[in-house]
Amino acid sequence: MSKQFTIQQISQITGLTAHTLRYYEKIGLLDGVARNESGYRKYRESDLLWIDFLIRLRETRMPISEMKQFSDLRSQGKATIKERRTLLERHQNKVTKQIADLEENLLKIEHKIAHYKALEEEDI
Repeated sequence: MSKQFTIQQISQITGLTAHTLRYYEKIGLLDGVARNESGYRKYRESDLLWIDFLIRLRETRMPISEMKQFSDLRSQGKATIKERRTLLERHQNKVTKQIADLEENLLKIEHKIAHYKALEEEDI
């Protein structure tokens, strides 16, 4: 039998609050989380892997609505693989642009730091 986790354990492992995990389940991002005989959630390793991917999507600024769309497609099985790939490729393009924008901003900050260092050296 594979390892099972409580909501508190998943929260500790992922850094997501129990509230966020329940919200993700409520809106359908986390589908089919098992329950024990007392009704407590019992997450599987596969749930943990899926949550990890959801975190990565969120950290790369994918809107919840797109995450939900991806999750809905995922729950429909192999017939939606092309649509899921397309959705992820669109997101990949956005992330690539974000990275390029960040690199450009970092370069401008580095130039400003170099400028201030030069001014400080003039005063010495």
